[in-house]
Amino acid sequence: MNQFLPINKKEMTDRGWDEVDFVYITGDAYVDHPSFGASIITRVLEAKGFKVAVLPQPDCRSTADFVQFGKPRLAFLITSGNIDSMVAHYTVAKKKRSKDAYTAGGVTGKRPDRAVTVYSKTARRAYPDVPIVIGGLEASLRRFAHYDYWSDNVRPSILIESGADLLIHGMGENQIIEVAERLNSGESITTMRDIKGTTYAVDVRETPYIGTECPSFENVSTSKKEYAKAARIQQDEQDHIRGRVVKQKHGKTMIVQNQPMPPLTTAELDWVYSLPYTRTYHPSYEPLGGVAGIQEVEFSITHNRGCFGACNFCSIAFHQGRYVTTRSKESIVAEAEMLTKLPNFKGYIHDIGGPTANFRKPSCALQEEHGLCKGKKCLAPKPCPNLTADHSEYLEILRAVRNLPNVKKVFIRSGIRYDYLLQDKDDAFFRELVKYHVSGQLKVAPEHCSAAVLDKMGKPHIEAYIEFSKRYFEYTGKVNKEQYLVPYLMSSHPGSTLDDAVELALFLKKNHIRPEQVQDFYPTPGTISTAMYYTGLDPYTMQEVYCTKNPHEKALQRALLQYYVADNRPLVEEALRRAHRTDLIGTSDKCLIRPSAPQRKQQNSRKKSNKRNRRT
Repeated sequence: MNQFLPINKKEMTDRGWDEVDFVYITGDAYVDHPSFGASIITRVLEAKGFKVAVLPQPDCRSTADFVQFGKPRLAFLITSGNIDSMVAHYTVAKKKRSKDAYTAGGVTGKRPDRAVTVYSKTARRAYPDVPIVIGGLEASLRRFAHYDYWSDNVRPSILIESGADLLIHGMGENQIIEVAERLNSGESITTMRDIKGTTYAVDVRETPYIGTECPSFENVSTSKKEYAKAARIQQDEQDHIRGRVVKQKHGKTMIVQNQPMPPLTTAELDWVYSLPYTRTYHPSYEPLGGVAGIQEVEFSITHNRGCFGACNFCSIAFHQGRYVTTRSKESIVAEAEMLTKLPNFKGYIHDIGGPTANFRKPSCALQEEHGLCKGKKCLAPKPCPNLTADHSEYLEILRAVRNLPNVKKVFIRSGIRYDYLLQDKDDAFFRELVKYHVSGQLKVAPEHCSAAVLDKMGKPHIEAYIEFSKRYFEYTGKVNKEQYLVPYLMSSHPGSTLDDAVELALFLKKNHIRPEQVQDFYPTPGTISTAMYYTGLDPYTMQEVYCTKNPHEKALQRALLQYYVADNRPLVEEALRRAHRTDLIGTSDKCLIRPSAPQRKQQNSRKKSNKRNRRT
């Protein structure tokens, strides 16, 4: 059986270790599965011969947890965990969440707010001379000055706030290997200024001459126009082929982001996913109820990274990048075979996916030489003429896995880009998706129906969803299955007005769609949509964008998307009156809600009065 890395001093000494090379601190419980970034980075270091201890969810009120392994020989490595600590703690309404899927027993409060910063400062108190390297989603998306939704202001780079020595942005395997090997050779962390995929801070007098500079922290803090300019520059340079060094001044300090690290090759990805993960949570969590975050991914397989869809509200383009890389068929099938031998396997592979499940290759041949187009999207508002849509290799993998002994079903639960699927002239994948890979319902993300809102989201127009839906149910009928589409919808995204929300409600009614859940737009660091929300400007056009920040108007937009829920009726009525759409309050089929009892009584009274007047 594979062995967990040590999470306390006893487990370290049981291995016969007197010291460790790295202490890896994470805001999550320790789950040793390749869907967890902490697991991947620690296993990569282990495979390269380094001794790594994992310190999950340490108590930051003292340094006791931080010193239990002794002084790490090379560095502290720090992450908030799989997701941003603020998103983990708070809803979009800034209310405390009741459960934490990445903590044993779902208990909340086991990691601090702004975990990377708090952990870094505590580690610095414990051992002031030990290098601190930060990474993961929370650090990666905050590498520049950024709008912080929870405090409603612009905060400096997390390198400044945390006091860390180096920040790894993006997927960090090759970065951490180079950092580790150079530290091991005796090099100081302060001289590591040439590693791709890293960000560092220097005195402005040491600013490198290469690259481009975006507006300073001081400028973006006082000018929303300057913030929008900075956001565009930062997004445009996230390409490993054409991306440049990006600099941002913070007072007398310069934040320098090196060019992105090239994505892992297929051979490198295969190696990463072949490492000896235990594929479950540490046994110490069993008495606490285990860690819920493993449930959806325990029998899932990641086959790709990157997403050229690049929706404006999604952080993947800024973190993983838009360039799609994939594992080999042999690696995926080998992992599937291994899953069938696990004790809890019931015959179901829950997913073979990634950021976008049906992306298997880069979007076109041109990007191999020139990189992805700056300021343009491959799929929105319409697919690029150079797009190559081909599902043949992905379909071959799905067929191979579903034909393995002991595999009953292979589902696809991560996102499908239906607009990309429609561009494939061969409908074999579409048909087999419907026939074999849907577990009763397929989740897709049209997000809205208003063209104006979808343009701000960077999503295709609704006609693509309508066409996909039509063909989905046509193919479903041909295989005599009762299957459904579950559309993800978003309210209050920048650009969305009450009129747009009414338009979406009418679209839902016309198409007999009743969403069980609706997500308010959540302004998280590192996205173009968040830049729009904060500045009221589109960074790519510098034109004004309507953004609702009023909680009540957000509630009105959200209620319209669930107009049929009885408790929403007062909000829906208010929204319709504000939008001057009282024609949608009535008893005809076109209406969203029926009149209230007093309104019906008043209407009936008017009708009777009109009849009397006619008789007179």
